[in-house]
Amino acid sequence: MADPSTYRPAPGSIPAEPGVYRFRDDNRRVIYVGKANSLRARLANYFQDVTTLHPRTRQMVFSASSVEWTVVASEVEALQLEYTWIKRYDPRFNVKYRDDKTYPLLAVSTGEAVPRAFFYRGPRRRGVRYFGPYSHAWAVRETLDLLTRVFPMRTCSKGVYNRHENLGRPCLLGYIDKCAAPCVGRVSVEEHREIVDGFVSFMSGHTDQVVRQLTRQMEQAAEELEFERAARLRDDLGAINKVMEQQAVVLGDGTDADFIAVDSDELEAAVQIFHVRGGRIRGQRGWVVERTEEPVEELIRNFLIQFYSDAVERAQAEEADEKQRVTRRGVDNFSHNPPKPGAAVPREILVQHLPAEAGEVAELLAGLKGAAVDLRVPQRGDKRALMETVERNAKESLRQHKIKRVGDLTARSAALQDIQEALGLEEAPLRIECTDISHIQGTDVVASLVVFEDGLPRKSDYRRYRIREAAGGGHSDDVASIAEITRRRFLRHHQDRLAVPDEESEAQTFADEQVEEMSTDQRRFAYPPNLFIVDGGLPQVNAAQKVFDELGIVDVTLIGLAKRLEEIWVPGESDPVILPRASQGLFLLQQIRDEAHRFAITYHRQQRSKRMRVSELDGVPGLGATRRTELVKHFGSVKKLKEASEAEIAEVKGFGPRLAAAVFGHLHPGAHDSMAT
Repeated sequence: MADPSTYRPAPGSIPAEPGVYRFRDDNRRVIYVGKANSLRARLANYFQDVTTLHPRTRQMVFSASSVEWTVVASEVEALQLEYTWIKRYDPRFNVKYRDDKTYPLLAVSTGEAVPRAFFYRGPRRRGVRYFGPYSHAWAVRETLDLLTRVFPMRTCSKGVYNRHENLGRPCLLGYIDKCAAPCVGRVSVEEHREIVDGFVSFMSGHTDQVVRQLTRQMEQAAEELEFERAARLRDDLGAINKVMEQQAVVLGDGTDADFIAVDSDELEAAVQIFHVRGGRIRGQRGWVVERTEEPVEELIRNFLIQFYSDAVERAQAEEADEKQRVTRRGVDNFSHNPPKPGAAVPREILVQHLPAEAGEVAELLAGLKGAAVDLRVPQRGDKRALMETVERNAKESLRQHKIKRVGDLTARSAALQDIQEALGLEEAPLRIECTDISHIQGTDVVASLVVFEDGLPRKSDYRRYRIREAAGGGHSDDVASIAEITRRRFLRHHQDRLAVPDEESEAQTFADEQVEEMSTDQRRFAYPPNLFIVDGGLPQVNAAQKVFDELGIVDVTLIGLAKRLEEIWVPGESDPVILPRASQGLFLLQQIRDEAHRFAITYHRQQRSKRMRVSELDGVPGLGATRRTELVKHFGSVKKLKEASEAEIAEVKGFGPRLAAAVFGHLHPGAHDSMAT
């Protein structure tokens, strides 16, 4: 690995014009490609203090041994050249949006002499037309089962086809008329190709012609008293309509558009795209990629360029394959005309946020399509509602991705081992606890404590704390709050290792420590954690370590996890521990921290809502916090309290006629004056 200072270009040698740059390693392999509106300003960022760089960027500059650049005439040319070089060199530090392998596709092997339709997952190949992706595997099989009634094309594998060709008799699908049986010559190769062309045309969206043709044939059969044939055509038409109904109409104006949304955290980003053609959702795709320091706007820009450039390239390859087959068959044209490459880019591209350099991106997309492209953020109406749906799908995709990783036993074991090695622990941290503070400008300060055992949440051991005002009248800051929660958690640490204390001593501890603990059960912690995490950087970690020193705790490892770069801070160390971005251990630590944050936020909202509910009772003489809470609890809400009379208020435990009158007068100003009048 080379020091970036050894290959830093001389000052003033880098031009200030737009261009594209490449970082190469010792073997002259390109490891990163980027673009810049000003090469001088952009490249200077890579050669600043390396401790301020994003971990992925830091690893890249140390892996590289040289940097070179190419000046271009405009920012649009820079975007085009960046994409070309990424495709050519496949640099390992660039984020690449590959087709999501989790979504099934319906594929047609148009490159074969006798094409077949089949269920498919995996990377796309030349000579195959793909339709979808579908949300479920059963949706592909159901669509294929319905359409082979109308388009009885081959669906069997090559081995099955050859076997029945040698046997001279068709398979079961051939006997029930769901396959035209080209294997035994029931139809010729050319006739089967026409069936395939009709299938592909229908799946490409040309449905009206098929519906009209089936309707005309059904009516003609009925007029000729061929009722069995008419009934079969009626069933075929029903199958076609069922396939069309599966693609729900979401936009009544027949819009052709793609809807794109992103959800991200510090480590990863989920991208979702909905393809709407003719007002119907024709497909959905999703990607989860590693997140770098780039903002969401740049992430969307890079996605748009890569995705649509790849789509046009695939369409061009399919068009070339189709032309070769036409030439090979010796005909000028046939029933299926493949879509033009520019059709891969819709007229409208609606995004969650406008990408960086939106004007240049729109110009590049227009060049790919061969016509103007409307790139914008939907503001209202059905399109805005659909965008919100895409956003929810992106959030859910990222959440499911995290759950899948955390729930995998192998991944959890690797994560715990990563943490053990990074922190130099004697054994894997099987029990991990994490605390987080939540407040709004120092009000309603609360804290959470979550517990993970064997890499999975143990919700029965979750705790939540309400931090009260300090003696001086002010609220504790985050550092002081972390110290207070740490002290509360580990005050009875040595006793907790041996026994579970009774509820009376626990309640007394609450009062002594000015901390209210709320939990999902009444049990105390039976044993301490192997690893204790505080949400924050070095100040929070050092505050918790002081508490550890006071209480004599030496058998629990303490760390802090900072949000900005996911740095792991160890007490007394000036530099953080950096785990690789792809580390399972870092992912687990982030998951634990996020769960602590979620639990704290939930409790904070409950406390804030509770405070706001009784705020109308502030200022009543003689009414303290305890009686105020008792009053609202008795009536259920402030609204019902307002409907109560003085006598009903006086019936509440701890209330007399004088206090009841004060409450009633506060809620109904002027009521006593009007009664006196």
